[in-house]
Amino acid sequence: MSVETFVPSKDVVTLTPAAVRHFEGKLNSQPGKIIRLSTKVSGCTGYAYVLDFADASVEGDEVLSLSDKLTVAIAKDAVPLLQNTEIDYVMEGVNGVIKYYNPNVVDECGCGESFNVG
Repeated sequence: MSVETFVPSKDVVTLTPAAVRHFEGKLNSQPGKIIRLSTKVSGCTGYAYVLDFADASVEGDEVLSLSDKLTVAIAKDAVPLLQNTEIDYVMEGVNGVIKYYNPNVVDECGCGESFNVG
């Protein structure tokens, strides 16, 4: 019997240039803050994405320095759910929307509020 240890890749998530610009713009009015990405149990299929402003990362977070203006921390317990996810910011009509392209998702609720992984 062998024991395997989960070692995340260097980039748990990636952000498109549009997403980086969006988050940098949001942080302009929040000096010293970072973006923290986590998940919570929610909805009819399992989990929901949670984006917050934070003063700093929490011990165990995966921290990505994406530019001199943007640092993203990913909660330790969310890493397995988010591994290899791409985050984009797109316009849908007149609204800007954050999109998650998560290859781990096997099911989503009809309204798009929650997801489940395999």
